[in-house]
Amino acid sequence: MTAVPLPKNLDRIITHDDFDGIVCAAIVSQEMNLSSILFAGPTTISDSRLSITGQDVVCDLPCPLEVGAWFDHHPINFEDLLYRQIDPQVIPGRFQASDSCARVVHDFFSEPPQFAGLVQEADIIDSFNYVDLNDWRKETPGKIIDCTLKLNLDPPQTRRGFMRQLVQDLKKMSYKDVARLPAIQEKYRLYQQEEERMLEIVEQYTRFLPQDTEQSLAIIDLTPLKRQTKIIKNLAYLLYPNIMAVAEVKNRFQHNVKTNDLAISVSLSLRMNRQRHRKDLGAIMRDLNIGGGHSGAAAGAVYCQTKADMLKTKEETLGEILDRFNNQ
Repeated sequence: MTAVPLPKNLDRIITHDDFDGIVCAAIVSQEMNLSSILFAGPTTISDSRLSITGQDVVCDLPCPLEVGAWFDHHPINFEDLLYRQIDPQVIPGRFQASDSCARVVHDFFSEPPQFAGLVQEADIIDSFNYVDLNDWRKETPGKIIDCTLKLNLDPPQTRRGFMRQLVQDLKKMSYKDVARLPAIQEKYRLYQQEEERMLEIVEQYTRFLPQDTEQSLAIIDLTPLKRQTKIIKNLAYLLYPNIMAVAEVKNRFQHNVKTNDLAISVSLSLRMNRQRHRKDLGAIMRDLNIGGGHSGAAAGAVYCQTKADMLKTKEETLGEILDRFNNQ
């Protein structure tokens, strides 16, 4: 998408509440001198649960109905604009199919050198482009910061305050120095403890579909749980090193109340990064019309009316994902 000049009245950044979104916010905040930052997830935008105006810069999220500038790298969001008969060429900002939205923003602002290393880590982390298990487990500065964001022990307001401070720190000092800050190191230590708990959950709730005789797709099924439970599905690679991909399926929650709707996310295993293949998880989600993502990682949502409908739809959808995965 050709870059369209940015309006002069922009006054707020709305960005994804993950590592890629944080890096985007740091770059945009620095380059545009914007201090107001709001963090959100993709469904918050797509469900229009947030008031967004022509004075907002939206990063690493679906494009809202009204926006001042939009930066993104997800093909599904670009395709959604075309489906809505909106010409992406007239939206200020830039769309670019890259490993990270941070890369899109960095390129747009003529690659400010102080963010170069940080953006390289965002490329790897957001696309899960690690060479092998050891590479993934390596304690790089970006990985340490990313783990602090995966820690979900704080109340929402405290977490948002932490993310805003993190954006400011990434503007003022190198990301390597940020990773050494006592607050970051303390959260990273807590994350390591939490990871052990998550690994136990992954081991307890991982299964394979009966038709998956090769056990290529490990499924972490969290739908039996009554409370919201956050895990990192890629921990399954520690337990099942020979799988080709892992899928996490769980119920969506609204105001801490469990619904019958499902959230499904899938990612390729690390060993798939070391071999040539034609697997494209984002294409599978788009074909099923439930979401999108990268070739190596994708996510979507399935809406169900009743619990019985949810249980039936869950198995059907997982079966369709496995079938398409095997036939790619």
